[in-house]
Amino acid sequence: MDNKNSTGLPIGKVVEDVGPVKPPAKIKYSGEFVTLAPVEPERDVDELFHNSHGNDAKEQIWTYMAYGPFSTRDKMLDWLNDCSASTNMTFFTVFSKELDQHVGMMSILNVIEPMRTLELGNIWYSPIVHHTKVNTEVVYLMLTEIFEELKYRRIEWKCDALNARSRAAALRLGFSFEGIFRQHYIIKGRNRDTAWFSMIDKEWPVLKKNMEKWLYTDESGISLTEINKPLLKPTCNVI
Repeated sequence: MDNKNSTGLPIGKVVEDVGPVKPPAKIKYSGEFVTLAPVEPERDVDELFHNSHGNDAKEQIWTYMAYGPFSTRDKMLDWLNDCSASTNMTFFTVFSKELDQHVGMMSILNVIEPMRTLELGNIWYSPIVHHTKVNTEVVYLMLTEIFEELKYRRIEWKCDALNARSRAAALRLGFSFEGIFRQHYIIKGRNRDTAWFSMIDKEWPVLKKNMEKWLYTDESGISLTEINKPLLKPTCNVI
């Protein structure tokens, strides 16, 4: 098919109509290592506060977030109540099956249903689950739902451009770097340049197999970063 209009100008390919789409449901998602459930403030607050406050290592996770750390458990409860009541973001609490406790959060936001695109964001975890399979399985569960069940075309990942941990996580999981939005936000009174990443539907099948290999096989020495690196499609130079 020659993708030009009647005047001879190039135009995009026709996109298959899959009918109306919806955002991920506010239900529990369960994997081998984690469960995700819509935030319940009173249920979640004590473990979340304990696992993210009390020393520098724990409170460092809030450095690049728009909120936190919280001075008291009740202050965090107020914020969790706001999360639960949000109408433009769906917040989930992450529960570690191994540790039998709530260890972090993530959300679905910037949902544009007619364009079949959304963002995974507000992701944070207690240091007690850093370098484990928790984050990978959280993202795996959501990508499977969003791409395969809901038929979205594009999923975005954004973070403070200074947040090296988040940027490395995006690349490791198979999100391609798209560039820096300069002076994008003012967060906690400070400038934030935002790094943008994305994954699209046609990339998912191979990335899914790589995630499953890393998550669920006994093969040792697998680097998800290395096996995903050849699949990335950056649209600008990484800086």
